[in-house]
Amino acid sequence: MKAEFTAIIETAPEGGFWAICPEVPGANGQGETIEETKTNLRQAIELIFEDRKTDILRGLPNDAIQDKVLIG
Repeated sequence: MKAEFTAIIETAPEGGFWAICPEVPGANGQGETIEETKTNLRQAIELIFEDRKTDILRGLPNDAIQDKVLIG
């Protein structure tokens, strides 16, 4: 899945950086560099989506239709 999300990155008071993604509540990352922070944020987003998908699919009936939707 390819998608584009907003990373809001700030300098952390103790050093390094921290970031949040406003489109995905609960997604955040931190790191010593901006790139490391963005990598950690991306991993957090992926984990959140994976967890949500697993949780939703667990309760679907066998005859539910799964398809793709393109946005953008």
